[in-house]
Amino acid sequence: MKLAKRYCVGLVAILFVLTAVAFESAQTAPAAGQSTSSDILSKDAVLRDPEIPALGNPKGDITIVEFFDYQCPYCKKISPVLDQVLSEDKNVRLVLKDWPILGDPSGYAARLVLATKYQNKYEAAHRALMAKVGRLTEAAIDEALAQAGIDVNKAKADLAANKPAIDALLKRNNEQAEAFGFRGTPVFIVGTFRIPGGLTAEQFKLAIADARKAAKQGGAKGK
Repeated sequence: MKLAKRYCVGLVAILFVLTAVAFESAQTAPAAGQSTSSDILSKDAVLRDPEIPALGNPKGDITIVEFFDYQCPYCKKISPVLDQVLSEDKNVRLVLKDWPILGDPSGYAARLVLATKYQNKYEAAHRALMAKVGRLTEAAIDEALAQAGIDVNKAKADLAANKPAIDALLKRNNEQAEAFGFRGTPVFIVGTFRIPGGLTAEQFKLAIADARKAAKQGGAKGK
């Protein structure tokens, strides 16, 4: 299902197409080391991966999922827009899915930030790298995190101790992005709709309203 809607912001009218995400029903667990498309694209797998800390309201009625890369300038540009959305709508949860596709520093940044959750600094670490201007290096990443109050040595130790789980998380994110046919970052899922990147705060609000309406009409929570 596709919903064509004209999102009017100021004097500019832009046509976006909201495409319903084809979530698969969860299936019986596959053999060890194997996965199926149904597992990868189940609603819980996409919207509620337990290994990813949720920002905003963890119990929000609508979930925004962003597939992003710490070296993506468009991801950095839209980060304050998402902050505004979360500030103005207290019933939205945000799930950030690292999809490090822009080189080795992206992978290093993704893994190290994910490791900061073990010291309860995930949000601070994420914001620090989103605010970092210019291309990243390992030294620049370490410096930005340290300046944000992150214990970088502990993060590296936690990364080493939890590397299999973090690598498995990034593998799941990549499998989902590829299964959905995404071609770059950022890209979003709002409730049960896939939408393009580059939205304004007002456009996100309209997309959220559509997602809430669709969830209500469907008789299920589109969270």
